[in-house]
Amino acid sequence: MCPSLLPPLLLLLLLCARAAPVRGDAAPVPTYRDTDPVTGAPVECDRCPPGSYLRSTCTATSKSVCAQCPPGSFTELWNYIGKCLRCGVCGHDQVMKTPCAAHTDCQCEFDMGARHSESRSGHEVLTRGTADEDTVCQVCPNGTYSDTVSALHECTLHRGCDAPGMQMVLKGSSWHDSVCTSCKGLSCKDAGDYLREILPAFFVHQKIHPRRLRRILNRLPSESGKNHGASGLGLSDHQARINAWVASATAAQIRQLPAALTRSGADGAGHRLLSKLQRIEWSLSELNDSRNEVDNIVQ
Repeated sequence: MCPSLLPPLLLLLLLCARAAPVRGDAAPVPTYRDTDPVTGAPVECDRCPPGSYLRSTCTATSKSVCAQCPPGSFTELWNYIGKCLRCGVCGHDQVMKTPCAAHTDCQCEFDMGARHSESRSGHEVLTRGTADEDTVCQVCPNGTYSDTVSALHECTLHRGCDAPGMQMVLKGSSWHDSVCTSCKGLSCKDAGDYLREILPAFFVHQKIHPRRLRRILNRLPSESGKNHGASGLGLSDHQARINAWVASATAAQIRQLPAALTRSGADGAGHRLLSKLQRIEWSLSELNDSRNEVDNIVQ
């Protein structure tokens, strides 16, 4: 049949098929520029395919010589490096999904029986962990807080102290809630009682070593001389004992806690807690002064 008599669509398909490269045609080998080690003249050398490395470079009269990557190494791209890359190793909480081969590194995924990383207090989970990725965390946005360590938890809005009769005595931070009061005149609690509200979150946030926590317990007012367990007890055990002390201690004893921390070697924690106590005392003083001014105006 004459081509001019073919249907237009069939003719177009034949022309495209004739123009297309034959399946299986090899793509051009990538190259790199080098210098002939004998003549010093520039030469263009073939790169080595994935799974191999460059044993010797080309010259004006010879091609590049490539060699297979030995076990435990790989190359994923066309290259001209003199040594294959060392295979990676999966982390302690990962399992191997695909072993390392000459042309690709090993592929790891998280062991679903192992726990993903947890967001520490003052942070929230931005992306939950999956089989391929660990947990991604971020600092709590302004106006929110987190007082827990969790792989799932999100930050919580600070308590509002704007209800009628309520006043703020301590502004919330990324790791503790705001502390409010509705006291009037002499009905206000001691500053130690308001500090008590943030202490459980404080000890979670500080991440103090169990050995130091035990030392702190031994220096707390009303706890000195008591046996607080063997050195093998964990962090949660000592934090539970401190929380029990916090719940039963008097306001005066709570006020001595910053000094007890400093004597135990936790100077930074002691200073930070003292700063919180002083802010509460200042707020209570301001509230008392403002109420005295109102009383004087009324009189």
